[in-house]
Amino acid sequence: MVKERMTKKIAEMEYKPKEVKQGYTDKSLHINLSKLSIVEKDIPQKVRDIFIGGKGYDLWLMWNSLPKDKVIKWNDPENALCISAGPCAGTLGYPGAGKSIVTAISPLTDIIIDSNVGGFFGPWMKFSGFDALEITGKAKEPVVIVIDGTVGKVWIEPAGDLPIESHLLAEQLTDKYSVTNKETGKDDKLYVSVVSAGPGADNAYFGCLNFSWYDTKRKLNHLKQAGRGGTGTVFRDKNIVALVAHSPSIKMASNNPKNPEGQKQAGRSHSSEILKLDESQNRMRVLGTAHLPSIMSEFDLLPTYNFKYGKDDTGKDEALWGPAYEKIFTNTGKGWDGCWRGCAINCAHCVEGFKLETGPYKGQMVMVDGPEYETIAGCGSNIGVFDPLHVVEINFYCDTYGLDTISYGTSMGFVMECYEAGILNKERTDGLELKFGEWENAMEVLHRIAKEDKGFAGIFGKGIKKMKAYFKENYNLTPDQEKFIQDIGMEHKGLEYSEYITKESLAQQGGYGFTLKGPQHDEAWLIFLDQVHNYMPTFEDKANALAWFPYWRTWFAIQGLCKLPWNDVVPANNKETAEPHKVPEHIQYYAQLYESMTGVPMGKTPEEREMSLIHMSERVYQFQRVFNVRLGHGRRADDSDPPYRSVGPVTLEEYESRLDRYDGQLAEILSKSVEEVRKMPLEERHALTRKDRVERYNKLQDVVYEKRGWNHKSAVIKVDKAKELWPEWLVKEVMPFIKDLQD
Repeated sequence: MVKERMTKKIAEMEYKPKEVKQGYTDKSLHINLSKLSIVEKDIPQKVRDIFIGGKGYDLWLMWNSLPKDKVIKWNDPENALCISAGPCAGTLGYPGAGKSIVTAISPLTDIIIDSNVGGFFGPWMKFSGFDALEITGKAKEPVVIVIDGTVGKVWIEPAGDLPIESHLLAEQLTDKYSVTNKETGKDDKLYVSVVSAGPGADNAYFGCLNFSWYDTKRKLNHLKQAGRGGTGTVFRDKNIVALVAHSPSIKMASNNPKNPEGQKQAGRSHSSEILKLDESQNRMRVLGTAHLPSIMSEFDLLPTYNFKYGKDDTGKDEALWGPAYEKIFTNTGKGWDGCWRGCAINCAHCVEGFKLETGPYKGQMVMVDGPEYETIAGCGSNIGVFDPLHVVEINFYCDTYGLDTISYGTSMGFVMECYEAGILNKERTDGLELKFGEWENAMEVLHRIAKEDKGFAGIFGKGIKKMKAYFKENYNLTPDQEKFIQDIGMEHKGLEYSEYITKESLAQQGGYGFTLKGPQHDEAWLIFLDQVHNYMPTFEDKANALAWFPYWRTWFAIQGLCKLPWNDVVPANNKETAEPHKVPEHIQYYAQLYESMTGVPMGKTPEEREMSLIHMSERVYQFQRVFNVRLGHGRRADDSDPPYRSVGPVTLEEYESRLDRYDGQLAEILSKSVEEVRKMPLEERHALTRKDRVERYNKLQDVVYEKRGWNHKSAVIKVDKAKELWPEWLVKEVMPFIKDLQD
């Protein structure tokens, strides 16, 4: 049944795959590409108790792998690329249970990036015997790493003449490593998953990783992205062309839960609710996250023209709304569209038979996964592109080149505004007119990045933070221009903003500004709860949310779970609960799932179970903050001074576009009538608004830091808080990095 594989192996390790029990193998895999070593290690119980899995395991592997006596940069061989799923990952029948978490030191931020991704690699790696993977060093030649649980071997082989474009790699390597049953003639492509980046990741700091899964109905591979922070760039810098996991076949009991019936009951309850209610709520099974552009536009929250506006006032953005993608997606009756087996929310849609208009594959018919909301907003309205098919093409090339669509779209919006403001011109952009809406020229930048362009496209590929520094150093900008690009350059900590207008949401401003890794919505996605549902109207409500939600959302990252089933389809009576923003019924489902899987008691009352989940993830969240401190970041200064466009209107034009809103808010601040306020010069009203919003953001820092147990001045965890959270052995680990930074 095993194909004869003639490929030369550079290094190989044989092992006996350990059966998964209660969600764990308690084994990690360590590969050093410089030394060509492959080592299997035990994961101690004390580590499992604190770090749980997923991001927690990744962080602990990195903590022990990176030298403590020097600061490691992203392209140092010592930088560790880690992948882990989690105890609940691989659970058949539970919605969203196929996630993996990737971590590394980011090329964009110089701190730990963690990126959540679907596809089957993490579960297949676990069922092949390993809860976590750590890769260090750099290979001398391009390599493929294979984890084959069907034969109990891990090996490194030369990549040879393999392509590096992700859509080609997924197809070729799935064919190469799948096994055909001689009796039935069926292959096991379903149990092969490929991780790859692409030529764009060779040349840009925002390279992404593509995780594949095989669609047995369509008979093709899909791709999901670990998009944020440059994990694909690290991957390619290590000279890896692909990772492959080949898992034995699995069944409902493969995770061997402590209480199988309890796990099934939680899965049935949650799944049946989604199947019953999705059609009347967000229609995730039809549209996925493409349902969001219309809602964001309605509430003036859809990033348009580099986050300047929350919609296009002429209505152009309606072309990007859900109905357009419902016509484009080829999901109905043609195949299964979930990125995990048996996920009821089934939201990973695709476009089949798409004819490309540009680039090296011009004229070819391809399948494109997505686009998701972030791509529609970032590569659509934010750059003035309102043709949904043009967004699909950007999506395809970003994926196969291994580039993050969020960083690409946000960076392009910045460039286009700089071009229209006269800071950039054709000479500086190598002949490309990059005004808003110039789709073909935006595509050309994308293609040039993949070709290792040393000119403007090469500068662009380093991200907004590096672009701002380059413009200041090389373009002889005036002080006003320098201030302008700082205000409109939508990055913080070096990471480009994900796609929500936050000017009117103090909660989301903090949700982006206080993040551990930069302005990424998966840590504290409060924009919908704050602006659409108005669940947190007061300052104290917002501060409380910023103390609770990052811990709760971290819980999914340590379990190997997707967040969408938690709050994209909610119980019919959710609004009637005391805390509808938390979706309390679903918290109880997750507590039941975890307890049934691991046997760890979560408590008897709903309040006890919620507290148990939050305490579990807070320990990991706070540890990551300390890790940032160890790397020279994680201080108050790192959370301060976000680009002002994320806080308020930068230009007078922006202020005038929402004049009634801003004048009304200012009147309330000054305890004046709107008529009195309008007697002030526009410039004065604009300046007063900015002063108030900056002060409000700074005040939020103080309050949230206190709630999280951080010192006000340094924003480093208080010693007493550390001792409250962690056992003595872990406190000793972190103490050298926090003891001298107490207020």
